[in-house]
Amino acid sequence: MATINAKVKTRLIEATKRFKPIVSKAKSKDVNESDTVAIITDILADVFGYDKYSDITSEYAIKKTYCDLAIKINGQLTILLEAKAAGLNLKESHIKQAVDYGANAGVDWVILTNSVQWMVYRIIFGKPVVAELVYDFDFTEINTKKESDLELLYYLTKESMTKAGKGSLDEFHSHKQMINKFVVAQTLLSDPVLDAVRKTLKKVSPDVKGTNEEIYRIINEEIIKRDVLDDEKTVAAKKMVSKALNAAKKASTQSND
Repeated sequence: MATINAKVKTRLIEATKRFKPIVSKAKSKDVNESDTVAIITDILADVFGYDKYSDITSEYAIKKTYCDLAIKINGQLTILLEAKAAGLNLKESHIKQAVDYGANAGVDWVILTNSVQWMVYRIIFGKPVVAELVYDFDFTEINTKKESDLELLYYLTKESMTKAGKGSLDEFHSHKQMINKFVVAQTLLSDPVLDAVRKTLKKVSPDVKGTNEEIYRIINEEIIKRDVLDDEKTVAAKKMVSKALNAAKKASTQSND
């Protein structure tokens, strides 16, 4: 989805190849958190393109505590990073700690990492404040020959974070909000799709007398998995699809008038 320019792509490929064995060794040796932070800082500089002295701050103060690393671009706080030791498995308590830092600092993006696993969160400031896992990846399993893997790295680069619109981390987040199993499921259950399925079935067999209600029941009860329909995200997805369809219907009516 992102177009990565040649210079940035070369840096991502070469630096990732250089750091993968370093990260793997750190995990196997179970290095401490302080040494892991040093590795992460080097990755931020050499892989993701941040200036180690002007963009990266260690022990960033947030109220009465400190976050391990922060990225500032042109003096603007952009990302907080909470680091754990390379051999430590990331847990729910670590995620909560990282999210709390982001919420208290008023920053949109938070990364939880042990240098191996990278978890990228978007803070949604509402009531209550929540965090959405946008994506995660294992640095040691990144395949630099795959464009999709390079994109996972690219979205965290300085080039992406300073880019507005297409190719930015914000744009990728918007894409992920729309292209997910909850939104797709509600789209399948919408009237326009049910109409299309019914009409297609009639072309397959002109004798078919199926109704939208029957097709809805089959999709809802026999095709879509229950976890997609019963999750708390289902309600938001349903509202999003309904709102978009109503807006399109209204625009079409006004155009015809």
